[in-house]
Amino acid sequence: MVRTPLTRAERERGERLGALLRAARGERSMVEVAAAAGVSAETLRKIEAGRIATPAFFTVAALAAVLGLSLDLLADACDPAALSALD
Repeated sequence: MVRTPLTRAERERGERLGALLRAARGERSMVEVAAAAGVSAETLRKIEAGRIATPAFFTVAALAAVLGLSLDLLADACDPAALSALD
């Protein structure tokens, strides 16, 4: 199966998501948060680095629950239209 390349907007959205998750994780270890969410530490590392720009919904939902973030907050933070409205 051939994957279509991500657009610049998709890559930027993934970077914003990763930065938000990394900030919310704070001092907690990557291994601790990943285990609590039921994902591998490698997956969390890649999401935080923006290397997985479009993670699965249930992965994001599990991480949000562990980090105490609402899905609405994540969606708003990753929406380029919402970000441009803040400028």
